[in-house]
Amino acid sequence: MPAPTLPAPSAAPPAHRRTVRLTVVLLFAAWLVDYADRLVINLVLPSIGVEFDLDRTQQGFVVSAFFLAYALCQIPGGMLADRFGGRRVTLWALLAWSVFTALTGFAWSFAVLLALRFAFGVAEGVFPPAAMKVLVERTRPEERMGANGTVMSSNAIAAVITPLAVAPLVAVFGWRSAFWSTAALGLLALVAVRRWLPAPLPRGADGPAPGDDGAPVAREAAAASPPLREVLRKGVLWRFSLMMFGYNTIIWGLNTWVPSYLSEEHGVSLTAAGALVAVPALGAATATVLGGRLSDRLGGHHRKVIVPGMGVSAAALLLMANTPSLTGFVVFGTLAVFAASLAYMPIFAVPMSGLAPEYVGVGGAVIIVGGQVAGIVAPPVMGALADAFSFQVAFGFLVLGAVIAAVMSCLTPQDATAFRAAADRAPRSPSPAKESA
Repeated sequence: MPAPTLPAPSAAPPAHRRTVRLTVVLLFAAWLVDYADRLVINLVLPSIGVEFDLDRTQQGFVVSAFFLAYALCQIPGGMLADRFGGRRVTLWALLAWSVFTALTGFAWSFAVLLALRFAFGVAEGVFPPAAMKVLVERTRPEERMGANGTVMSSNAIAAVITPLAVAPLVAVFGWRSAFWSTAALGLLALVAVRRWLPAPLPRGADGPAPGDDGAPVAREAAAASPPLREVLRKGVLWRFSLMMFGYNTIIWGLNTWVPSYLSEEHGVSLTAAGALVAVPALGAATATVLGGRLSDRLGGHHRKVIVPGMGVSAAALLLMANTPSLTGFVVFGTLAVFAASLAYMPIFAVPMSGLAPEYVGVGGAVIIVGGQVAGIVAPPVMGALADAFSFQVAFGFLVLGAVIAAVMSCLTPQDATAFRAAADRAPRSPSPAKESA
């Protein structure tokens, strides 16, 4: 697969263009491994269920254990990135999650598996805000969303590649081999980022946060960061977080249970299921890039993309859940994922354009948290619905995610100016002068 590239503005000097492109390539690779590591569990879940004698609800908890830790660590990850620098925290995360991925291949019981998945979620949870900070520090505002769109398309590319690569590996060597292989890829990504990630842009050009050169953070620089409670009290951020919750309910609900559905309801082998799962993932990759470009062209205005996209996705999900045909299931599922994935980049566009640089780490984490809460909720709820009723009812539950995303897109600011105005209306912490008065 050719390395992703990002055209920089013609006025940018060659050194800047090189910084942007190399940063995008390295973050693309790190995110590719990050997402592949998460997806492996969904493909091997039927095998794990058989080995440990787990029902669908318990299998859902295996998935949600990761997302619980992942969600809890988003905001601390943003704080660590703002405190120690995006590069350093990114390297910590890559090393830690690779270790816990490898250890998952040695799990011997349901309890141990839950503990390892939780620890893996902690390690990966600090990565997204750190990676976002790395990107912000090395790009200009006008090229940031295009760069981020290219980087985040790695998630959908991973969803295409992972089932095609992992399914044959598991068929020959067993489910444990999948975790050891992806752990090795994580270590390769760690070496690449450590060796080749360029320095941030100079100060005054959206330059580095304190500490990103690896030096200790100055006391006065740390004091300049906004208090955490001030960021968390910006209600407008939590509305975007709810939008991400709706989107990820669809994505992680399907990612978790489609392989099991294909195996149990249609007798599809793991290798064949991997190929079928790759079809909607390819649609998601295309839609993620397209959504980023639409967002740039519209200057935000995410409602214009998300409302029609989620409307189509909801209709396709209902058709997918109720079709008896395997072909129909794949076609409608692909349409549902494509339409929903158009929303991914527009969810981030306005906040990332409107947030001040000192808010980017924690502010981005707040939005991401919503998606991870969906990862906690959707897998076990769908597993319980499948156990109690049927997979058709479980897949129908995902329509709720489309409704939430569409409604929240109408209740959030549509451009950076409106976002800043809404954020500034949030109650602020008293200044030191007022406190001492």
